[in-house]
Amino acid sequence: MLKHKLPSIGAVYVVIICALLYLPIALLIVFSFNNATSLTFPLKGFTLQWYQQLGQNSELLASLRNSLLIAFGSSALATVLGTMGAIAIVRFNLPGRGIFLAVSTMPLVIPYVILGVALLILLNQAGIPLSAPAAGFAHVIISIPYAILIISSRLVGFPDNLEEAAMDLGASYWEALLKVTIPIVSPALLASFLLCFTISFDEYSIASFLVGTDTTLPVYMFSQLRFPTRLPMIIAMAAIIMTLTMLAMLISEWLRRAGQNSSPSKEAKS
Repeated sequence: MLKHKLPSIGAVYVVIICALLYLPIALLIVFSFNNATSLTFPLKGFTLQWYQQLGQNSELLASLRNSLLIAFGSSALATVLGTMGAIAIVRFNLPGRGIFLAVSTMPLVIPYVILGVALLILLNQAGIPLSAPAAGFAHVIISIPYAILIISSRLVGFPDNLEEAAMDLGASYWEALLKVTIPIVSPALLASFLLCFTISFDEYSIASFLVGTDTTLPVYMFSQLRFPTRLPMIIAMAAIIMTLTMLAMLISEWLRRAGQNSSPSKEAKS
């Protein structure tokens, strides 16, 4: 009897978790079309005016541009550094490899508020002004662990004898790396870039300490919450961000699984 009840209990558990996670997002999207400034039911009517106002707000567009530049730059650099770190961890038996892995993944467990304060003190002591590049540097730090974990899981998934075979055929190590390893792990590289981009674009705590006058989109949106008349426009922007973020995460997960399913060992055997 217990075996027949477990699936139903599991299904109820999954439904509850999904409702807690996605119901607030669904309500956010619904209220972005509400023809009223108050977030209450019943809805006053359907409107697209809040989305139209997004394109007319120069401050919002400037903060969006800053967020995109920071996210593109930090995610690209984090992916490159994460790839180097993953190759060093998986392919080489380096002394202190465990310590290196522990230190590189430390930003995963440090609260972003503490990390933001620590970086703020560091920049002040070094005489570096607060700016968008400073926030981008911090986003590289918090994104590298994700890149290392994603790319390492892909590197573990295929044997290194493919690289050795390429070098036996006359290729140097760097040629084998560029022509064999990188193409094989390219789905993981793209998945890592998308995940790091999402993390950087949505990050608020660290950016609020380091960005200075170059406001990012999350910082700008939070600053506008105290104005009731601008709340519907912020909700519309949040709905767009949430939709695009979820889409990027789904693509990233699909690329990660596609890379794992296409086993190089099977391709080598064929």
